[in-house]
Amino acid sequence: MSAFVVLLQTVIVPSAIGAVLALGIIVAIRSVIVIGPAEIGLVAKRFSTRHNTSDTPIAFEGEAGYQSKLLMPGVRFKLWPTYTVAKYPWVQVPAGEIGVVISQLGERLPTGAKSALYRPEFGNFTDLRAFLAHGGQKGVQRPVLPPGTLIPVHPVAFLVITATKAYGLPINRQMVGRGPLLPESFGLTPQQLRVTIIAPDGDQDLVGIVTTLDGEPLPPADIAGRIGGFADIEALEAQSSVSDSELIEALLGAKNQLHNNYQDFQAFLDNGGRIGLQHDPLLYGAYLLNPFLVRVETARMLVVNQGEVAVIKSYVGLPTLDTSGPEFKFGSIVQPGHRGIWREALRTGKYPLNPRIYASEKVPTFILTLNWADANSVAHNLDAQLSPIEGKSREGFVFKIDLQVQIHVPDTKAPKVISMVGSMQNLVNEVLQAAVGNHFRNTLQGLEAIRFIETRDAVQAAALDAISRYLAAYEVETRGVYIQDVTFPEELVNVLTRREIANQEKATFVEQRDAQTVRIDLEKARGTADMQAALAQAQVSVDINRARADARKAEADGEAAYVELTGAAEGSRRRAIGLGDAAATEALGLARAKGYDAQVESLGSGSTAAVAIANAVSDGRLQVVPDVLVTGGGAVEGLAATLIRALNGRHESKPHRDARRASRADKVAAVASPKLPR
Repeated sequence: MSAFVVLLQTVIVPSAIGAVLALGIIVAIRSVIVIGPAEIGLVAKRFSTRHNTSDTPIAFEGEAGYQSKLLMPGVRFKLWPTYTVAKYPWVQVPAGEIGVVISQLGERLPTGAKSALYRPEFGNFTDLRAFLAHGGQKGVQRPVLPPGTLIPVHPVAFLVITATKAYGLPINRQMVGRGPLLPESFGLTPQQLRVTIIAPDGDQDLVGIVTTLDGEPLPPADIAGRIGGFADIEALEAQSSVSDSELIEALLGAKNQLHNNYQDFQAFLDNGGRIGLQHDPLLYGAYLLNPFLVRVETARMLVVNQGEVAVIKSYVGLPTLDTSGPEFKFGSIVQPGHRGIWREALRTGKYPLNPRIYASEKVPTFILTLNWADANSVAHNLDAQLSPIEGKSREGFVFKIDLQVQIHVPDTKAPKVISMVGSMQNLVNEVLQAAVGNHFRNTLQGLEAIRFIETRDAVQAAALDAISRYLAAYEVETRGVYIQDVTFPEELVNVLTRREIANQEKATFVEQRDAQTVRIDLEKARGTADMQAALAQAQVSVDINRARADARKAEADGEAAYVELTGAAEGSRRRAIGLGDAAATEALGLARAKGYDAQVESLGSGSTAAVAIANAVSDGRLQVVPDVLVTGGGAVEGLAATLIRALNGRHESKPHRDARRASRADKVAAVASPKLPR
């Protein structure tokens, strides 16, 4: 028995001491914690006489559970197994990324809130006691950790998510899954956890359209939030001297400086920011935006080039107040800042307007050329749907007309034009196409095909006048209507071709005739040149002969004057002698007649005749023997014939005698005035 006791004393007692020593060594080893330079130690207390009566999983007063105080880098001692220590890396946010913080402890969020209130006392979430002491709330924290952040964050109190890694220890593992923590575990993509960059896309200018996911709801009539609403515009309108340009500048002057371009989301809410689409877009730059609270999409910036204006249709702003007047019945034209079409169009420039709430219609202010043809204009695409105009002539020929129309929209009239037609494309397709097409179809239908071809200029001028009057009702100016080309029917082309060939042949014949005429003139000129010496000699001869003729004429004129004077004197003398002889003869004749009558009464006509014959023979005035002797009769018949002829001559009528005298006078005059040689 004693031997057994001695054995126990020699074997068991040293073994127990050794076990205790071994256990002490183990405890000492397990209680010494080495925390790396970029690590923290999360302490968990297993045993405590105190109970955690708060609703947080972290103990602040030595209760069992996760301890609020972290072990910083270095060699630390925590008695094992009362305490266990888990090592976690410091939160590090790489360049180009952001860190989103989610708190797992704190006060509950208000109903409807989607993010936790932030106060400056929270710092960068490294002081857990300060966070809770100043009313920190559970859930997504509004600020984000910027790139380059390296901080020790309590892994149970806060979860931090970056694009490439997630930090912390989820209390409810079922909410994030069993795998490693990734952005997708929280419903985010890595791209959403990167710095938001707004930059041009090539030569295209962009803006960032912002939608906020937290805040008070928008007023019922608004589709987008603007801090302070449009009270500033209303205040400007109260000033009588404010211009439309000043109102536009006030609308373009974004209020993003009030919340640092949505990066200070707490300031956004404090200044009255509301949930939903935002009025003010983001311009070029890099922004640290909380993806749980702010979503950004890029859109094209409104760029108004030279030669055009932009008519703005506003879907937000003050209530519509029409300024166009009662005579305008095509919609509301309003001041900038009101809902409707702005009466002031935007000129050349770049404007950061939100295209979700401001629609723009660009209106070319240069002379716009529209082609009704298969080829489109290169400066714009408004005439893409226009095609050659088809029409029938009076005889039924089908024409295709390539037409060009030039129009101009004044910049001051652009808002009214858009209010009437909606867009420039509608102006071309719905208004101008119908007007131009119908005019030319009606014109063609009233003309013969040949007449249309011959009066093309007149048809073009009439089209210009008609279209100008039509478009004037739409505040559009017509600068020109031009018929570019006409496609004729094949049968008409054949007729016109034959006619043209005939005309060309006719013209050719005329040219040939003219050529022959020129040739004749050439030959004549050549002959004239060849005979120039003879012509000169002949001309000299003509001049000599003309001088001789003039001399002879002068000599003849002198002789004629002499003959005329002497002839006139001789004529006067003879006329006086003749008158005297005539008077004597007349008196003698009358006396003889009376004697003859007396003889006839006393002797009878036969005896009187015999006596007269005897007297005549005796006086020698009667030729007894005739000049021509006609045989076959006696001498008495011949004598009687001669006597009768003498009597006939004596009793010749006075007209015959006057005629003989006139004949003799003419002969005298001819002698007195001889013809001069030519």
